[in-house]
Amino acid sequence: MVDITHKQNTLRTAVAQAIVEVSSPDTIMAILEKKVPKGDVYEMSRAAGLLGVKKTADLLPDCHPLPIEYTDIQYEINGLQIRILITVKTNYKTGVEVEAMHGASIVALNMYDMLKPIDKGVEIRNIKLLKKTGGKSDIDHSQTG
Repeated sequence: MVDITHKQNTLRTAVAQAIVEVSSPDTIMAILEKKVPKGDVYEMSRAAGLLGVKKTADLLPDCHPLPIEYTDIQYEINGLQIRILITVKTNYKTGVEVEAMHGASIVALNMYDMLKPIDKGVEIRNIKLLKKTGGKSDIDHSQTG
């Protein structure tokens, strides 16, 4: 891991996204009506995403373990796409970009796992960092969605 002992704690924020695209409006309705056989897709995926954010340092060797002080997971439906938005915050020496993208990935994978019995055409797309603040540089790609 990179030496961060010389760095100061600052507020670090990252927003990441993942897109889950289904192949049928019936799949979207099953999610909204909570009729997916494996359970409530949004809540199960939210729980998986929280674990994904927290466990990032356990799975990615160069990621520092850090205190996650806030995580928010939102869903937006646009046609056959579900956009997952994750915001992660900490007051620490290093950023939370990878944690946010890892969380978005895990949410998307959990959705895929829950939906595959009813929709064989589910795809995961566009896992990316949208915005980061704190540290040396700020990045904002949120307007390019």
